[in-house]
Amino acid sequence: MTLHRREILHLAAGAAAVAIGSRCALAQAYPARPVHILVGYAAGGPTDIAARLVGQHLSERLGRQFVIENRPGGGSNLATEAVARAAPDGYTLLLVGASAAINASLYDNLSFNFIRDIVPVASMFRTPLVMVVGPSFPAHTVPEFLAFAKANPGKLNMASGGNGSPAHVSGELFKMMAGIDMIHVPYRGEAAALPDLLGGQVQVMFPAASAVAAHVREGKLRALAVTTATRSPFFPQVPALAEYVPGYEASAWYGIGAPAKTPADIVAKLNREINAALADPALEARLADLAGTALPASRAEFSALIAEETGKWAKVVKLSGAKPE
Repeated sequence: MTLHRREILHLAAGAAAVAIGSRCALAQAYPARPVHILVGYAAGGPTDIAARLVGQHLSERLGRQFVIENRPGGGSNLATEAVARAAPDGYTLLLVGASAAINASLYDNLSFNFIRDIVPVASMFRTPLVMVVGPSFPAHTVPEFLAFAKANPGKLNMASGGNGSPAHVSGELFKMMAGIDMIHVPYRGEAAALPDLLGGQVQVMFPAASAVAAHVREGKLRALAVTTATRSPFFPQVPALAEYVPGYEASAWYGIGAPAKTPADIVAKLNREINAALADPALEARLADLAGTALPASRAEFSALIAEETGKWAKVVKLSGAKPE
């Protein structure tokens, strides 16, 4: 039997309608079972808490449990690798953040490509890093710090929570843009570095705001600047570093990703629900307790942020010669 062109077009249109209908039905039925969100950090920290807050909201809105699984290790690479290899069905998600954008160029032999293998779903929140010095350090402002650093090249020790950590590359970016020389001293986590910063063995650090907020409030550490492009509501009297080093910006940001080829309708549904969660005043207040600001965005906007951050940190990693531990 020979089919006429009109019949062929009719059959093709019917098949396309069936496919579209199947995808819509899949998205409407999703999730049909528990969803797992892999977090590449230990339980109990601000990032883990924020993931659990969003997961709880999704569980309540979508009627299925969103389970947080902590997979620390490799600077969050272990969790990213697991999600990159997972079935692209929306049931295995990833908490993504600035570390993933840094790791893309920091590590030479990753078994995955972050940009290629993880699809951005929705951004969640952003938190500033804070440029802090010990109480005995002579500089009380960024200009005074820069003057001291230029008068004492190579004599200042800059602590971080490890090679390639956000605190490390943020400090390296500051060094490059300000034209100063400091010695990087990596520790196994920011908490391990704080005693030496308080004791004056190291002079400056760029930790997450939540890690040092109490020390700053109690006067044990001096906050010279926040690293976000503008001042932070959590430290309203502390200037932004960009006020003295034009164009400087660095922050810790987080969102949700999924394996590449996850159905677009499922990704869109998750994006809508996460943005709805971020509009909830109760969740906004909980994020503020973690020094975080809600970061609602479309999928395209979140993709653009990831691409921009990955490119920015690749340049810093290359110029600084940063290597993983």
